[in-house]
Amino acid sequence: METRLDKTLEILFELKVGDAMKKDVVTVGPDDSMGKLNEEMSIHRISGVPVVEGKKLAGIISISDLIAWLTAGVKDSKVREWMVKDPQCLYADQPLIHAIKRFDQLRFGRFPVLDRESGELVGIITNGDIILGTLKKLEQDYNEEEVRQYRASHFFEDINADHLDLTLAFIISGKDFDHAGRASTTMKKNLKRLGLQPDIIRRAAIASYEAEMNVVIYTDGGTMKFTVNDEKLTIIVKDRGPGIENIELAMQEGYTTAEPWVRELGFGAGMGLPNIKKCSDFMDLQSVVGEGTTLKIEIMTGVHNETKRINPEARS
Repeated sequence: METRLDKTLEILFELKVGDAMKKDVVTVGPDDSMGKLNEEMSIHRISGVPVVEGKKLAGIISISDLIAWLTAGVKDSKVREWMVKDPQCLYADQPLIHAIKRFDQLRFGRFPVLDRESGELVGIITNGDIILGTLKKLEQDYNEEEVRQYRASHFFEDINADHLDLTLAFIISGKDFDHAGRASTTMKKNLKRLGLQPDIIRRAAIASYEAEMNVVIYTDGGTMKFTVNDEKLTIIVKDRGPGIENIELAMQEGYTTAEPWVRELGFGAGMGLPNIKKCSDFMDLQSVVGEGTTLKIEIMTGVHNETKRINPEARS
């Protein structure tokens, strides 16, 4: 049975930072006085403010900086003298799970959120915003589940055939972070329309998302194909990449070959393949250095398979 914790994890992979952030952001300019900053923070009851010049982020200033100014007893100071320049930021199109990792790593109270293309400030996000956004999505999804009447068993039973497979295929572009996750998100919606059990959808969503991101991060592109029937869901991902030299090493949690700039974006933490394995009933990974990689994932959908997970080592 799917738990609320399982559902929350699925949502954190699905939601983007832009879905949870505050869009109506209180800002100050670098040439504003610290006195004005004090007034803004008191009026709005906030503990940190982005510093914006035009539409570009110039810095961020928090209550600790304000206290330092007050303690110093300096009059007529400008915000630019006390702000933190070149602050750590998040992008609106990043998965919410990566925002959580950044909060955990850096222990910040807030992150400015930028539009990746324009570089302009579009929001701000706190831990509280993440919790609120997740709860809203949980409520929305459970309400939709209550009114959903159509079930996968009906779909397959209503069509006369000895065997029926429903197949959908997607093209994945390498290094295209703007559209990363499109295939897995689209397939998740289709699985919901078929009425598959929530736990199956959750596992498929996480496994396919991690697989899709690996293609985006490490390769020039590839394909992802989903095939579902009344027995199992099969996901096959093929890429045109450098291949994996040591699969056993790549399966270890935390191992990554992602470039530093990719990790700065919040990707490539080395949990992709381990997460896929945890969510799969069967996983097979074949790779040729210099040619590419093929990943096969199977998740059982039949009622008779729900109580028993397949041991990957036992599959041929």
